[in-house]
Amino acid sequence: MLERVTVVGSGTMGEAFVKGLLGREILDAGQIVATDALPERRAAMKETYGVLVTEDNGEAVAGADVVVLAVKPQVVRRVLDSINGRMERHQLVITIVAGIPIATVVERMHHLAVVRAMPNTPGQIGQGATVWTATTQVTPLQREQTGAILRALGVEVYVDDERYLDAATALSGSGPAYVYLFYEALVDAGVHIGFSRHQAEELVYHTIVGSLAFLKQSGKHPAELRNGVTSPGGTTTEALLEMEDSRLRAGIIKGVAAAYRRSIALGKGAF
Repeated sequence: MLERVTVVGSGTMGEAFVKGLLGREILDAGQIVATDALPERRAAMKETYGVLVTEDNGEAVAGADVVVLAVKPQVVRRVLDSINGRMERHQLVITIVAGIPIATVVERMHHLAVVRAMPNTPGQIGQGATVWTATTQVTPLQREQTGAILRALGVEVYVDDERYLDAATALSGSGPAYVYLFYEALVDAGVHIGFSRHQAEELVYHTIVGSLAFLKQSGKHPAELRNGVTSPGGTTTEALLEMEDSRLRAGIIKGVAAAYRRSIALGKGAF
């Protein structure tokens, strides 16, 4: 049973963890400590959620069952140094720092019980997707606790090879940006052919949400559903031909691959 969780870094994803833990009633506000270097963020976290706040990371991790590292790769060295030697062996570290390998966290903190996870921003409303893995020193109980914490953000997927974490960073971690870009493009297309922007946004939003809901409910392969909309010589056929000619599919694949390479590079360049 969790008694205390410390979230180091109160940015977008750090706040999502706090909101999820409280919303799912996993912990009470008095059982959560949130840290941040910015006074305004600490004040906002305290006012909005009633959690304990501090700028002292070393102080914050004392007594925590789980410490969540939710900071940017650019500052992770300083953050790890601030809590190095301040943690007990039984405490669990969950790092969501993009691109930073578990080995780096273990070496820098001299701490063995580490989970590396990659959530995404829809976790802010409990609709996220998180991929995670763990060192062998993470106990079965700590794995259960990790699953419970990550499910507060949405679905969680365990993998037994850390290489999938950089892949998850590129696919699901950055994925919302790809979806928003596609959404924007469809709205712009609607405006281009005569709809008002408001009308286009309404149509595109419900088209995307409804299509995904139908995909999940039907259990069919997306290609099968796409074929159901695509009549021979029809409008959809013409549209898809233009999109494929513009290498839409190849562009998406290349973009995700580029994000994957960048995630690996960030990990190598942080130390």
